Amino acid sequence: MSNNAQRGKDALKELDRELKSRDRKEQTKPWTIAAMALLIIALVGGGIYLAATWGSDEDVVAEDESTASTEPSEVMEPVALSKQRSTPLDPTVTCTYTEDGQGEFYKGLPQAEGVSTEGTVDITLDTTAGPIGMTLDRSVSPCTVNAIEYLAKEGYYNDTVCHRLTTEGIHVLQCGDPSGTGSGGPGFSFPDEYPADGDAEKDQPTVLYERGTIAMANSGPNTNGSQFFLNYGDSPLPPAYTYFGSINEEGLATLDKIAEAGIAEPASEEEAMMMGPGDGAPKEEVKITSAQVA
Repeated sequence: MSNNAQRGKDALKELDRELKSRDRKEQTKPWTIAAMALLIIALVGGGIYLAATWGSDEDVVAEDESTASTEPSEVMEPVALSKQRSTPLDPTVTCTYTEDGQGEFYKGLPQAEGVSTEGTVDITLDTTAGPIGMTLDRSVSPCTVNAIEYLAKEGYYNDTVCHRLTTEGIHVLQCGDPSGTGSGGPGFSFPDEYPADGDAEKDQPTVLYERGTIAMANSGPNTNGSQFFLNYGDSPLPPAYTYFGSINEEGLATLDKIAEAGIAEPASEEEAMMMGPGDGAPKEEVKITSAQVA
């Protein structure tokens, strides 16, 4: 069994335990159980073929049992609106990029020394559904921005499909896997950044990745690679995914059109079970024809 399939199976087992535990609590409201189930299923879905989430090193996954069992607060902290570190970074940092043995799409490692923490990087994804403009923020996640900028310049994202669309619980389009399966990566991984690195103190197990934000998909702590998810709507998630930029209005219009078209029918019963409700490949294929760095 693949690591992704096993992760999905384990997460579903944890969901079952969670629901049974909540059934024993008389004060727990039915809608709370449903919301928790929906959130976990959305996070687990097809193995960051979500289970995209999410594919091997790039999936959005459920948090551990202690996190999952905590009730979300009614008011969730918006990730982008609170994008400031408790201690500002130095003007430059040294990043850590580690080869992971997946060499099929390997383009080499990004430069790791003297990475700037100042300013922004503009990247436009030209897609078959329309342009998606992104502004990447070095001040919060410089090593992530550095990696995405490097891969874009190397042509890594050209002619790749956005393999996952989620329309229930969370509202995301996931892209960045040249294999189109959710399990591919760039041949290297790197550590989490804001807010997943814990710099921003969070007293909530769930925060809001609001409409217009961009974050890295992963398969657990410090497993970032090339896959990212674009939030076309507000998405409540654990603060476990590195936020690194925002989508412009033209890009949001493109994403709205993709979401409105809906999700394709699953190819099999197994895929339907793994993906969960409101989760699958876009009904109309979305392909990044090129990623242009301004």
